[in-house]
Amino acid sequence: MPRPNLSTQMTSQILDYIRSNDLKADQHLPSQTLADALRVSRAPINAALQILEDMKVVRSEPNRGFFLVKDARDLPAPDADSGEPESEDEWYFAIAEDRLAGKLPDRVSENELIRRYGLSRTRLLKILGKIADEGWIERLPGNGWAFGPLLTSRQSYQQGYELRVALEPQALLLPSFELDRAAFAVARAQQQWLLDGGYKRASRSEIFAANAGFHEMLVGCAHNPFFLDAVKRVNRLRRLVEYRITVDRSRLPIQCREHINILTLLEKGLRQEASDFLRVHIEGAGLIKIPRV
Repeated sequence: MPRPNLSTQMTSQILDYIRSNDLKADQHLPSQTLADALRVSRAPINAALQILEDMKVVRSEPNRGFFLVKDARDLPAPDADSGEPESEDEWYFAIAEDRLAGKLPDRVSENELIRRYGLSRTRLLKILGKIADEGWIERLPGNGWAFGPLLTSRQSYQQGYELRVALEPQALLLPSFELDRAAFAVARAQQQWLLDGGYKRASRSEIFAANAGFHEMLVGCAHNPFFLDAVKRVNRLRRLVEYRITVDRSRLPIQCREHINILTLLEKGLRQEASDFLRVHIEGAGLIKIPRV
């Protein structure tokens, strides 16, 4: 069974996903699509969907899955009075910054983190659960945790961009490349939502997930698991550096417009033009971001 706190967290994130993509009543909500978008396994997604069914937000149909009951605009507004998510985000990013700065060792105990950040064990475990879901920490036997490898130097971050420039544009030109119309529609709606002002409100983790998910979706259309695994690994390793860089959001509208342009070129069948534009897009982002590391 998934942890109750993770299921509750996923419930909130699924609601945010529904709102950000402006989904309509009767829209199918495939568990795997949600799991890919939110970068978790299907188990907490399914548990969260059952909670949403109890809330009359979704309905389940035998052998078909879950469907949205009402339009996104008719969903209850997020609870703006609760400071809990922001408070947990504050400590989440404190841990991320300390890890990037080398202030946390490769292995830590829960007691050490409780003393360092003044958190209750319940809240700490909720935060560590989120970090584990994102892939940059894993639980050890007992009360220990081990951080995974990260891109922490300018050189390693630049090498990650060099791999992406060599790999992602080429994925668009592979003979196996095939548009996923449904995924393109979701990606376009998400990028438009960010462009229309969502980039000002979304958290740093949500912005990274939208960006990384967009590029992984494109590479996934090539149906070459080696390409996709390489891109996912680089994204996992660069996550914390991106969190630090996206404190400055001034370039995000440009990024969203470029993402939408790539979708448009591919939908028109202009794969070479889309590949060339994607290369320039990644190189341009690197020129801006690498000096900030």
